Amino acid sequence: MPQISTKVHELTVGQLSARSGAAVSALHFYESKGLISSRRTSGNQRRYERDALRRVAFIRAAQRVGIPLATIREALAELPDERTPNREDWARMSELWRSELDQRIAQLNQLRDRLADCIGCGCLSLDKCALSNPEDRFGGYGSGSVLLAVADKAGGPAPATKAEKAGKAGKAVEAGTPKGNATSERCAEPGA
Repeated sequence: MPQISTKVHELTVGQLSARSGAAVSALHFYESKGLISSRRTSGNQRRYERDALRRVAFIRAAQRVGIPLATIREALAELPDERTPNREDWARMSELWRSELDQRIAQLNQLRDRLADCIGCGCLSLDKCALSNPEDRFGGYGSGSVLLAVADKAGGPAPATKAEKAGKAGKAVEAGTPKGNATSERCAEPGA
């Protein structure tokens, strides 16, 4: 990593790229998204304050653990006077992001488990597969206009699925809306 004299208070985009390990195009992208800022010289060249190194390190560390740039931008915007995040800021923000990361990990574990089941059943069908069509409530009624035919015959919304009868789908189902989806029992279960 190239060393930059402590006498230098501003960095060119090339210097910031070399020191941070981020591509110049990534730095331009971060700047366009308001994550870092620069001033322009009389020759229209970008100059970054030295603290941009810490901001870029913060951004890249957060990205490595799966935090979206929009969330990172919101976190940086909460800092007073757009200052550079410090150790305490990182600890506070990472604690806030922990539950989001735990949810993603749980979703990935569930996806992994469903993948093994789906390979076992071999369907990989868009109208049945829990991987291709997750949280499918109405798969048991068929595809396409079958839902409309079922609703018309009953004179109202489509009949409740097993999960809805068990109370898992919520009040939105009673109104016939697709909100509050319950898990399909047609596929991606052991022995399916």
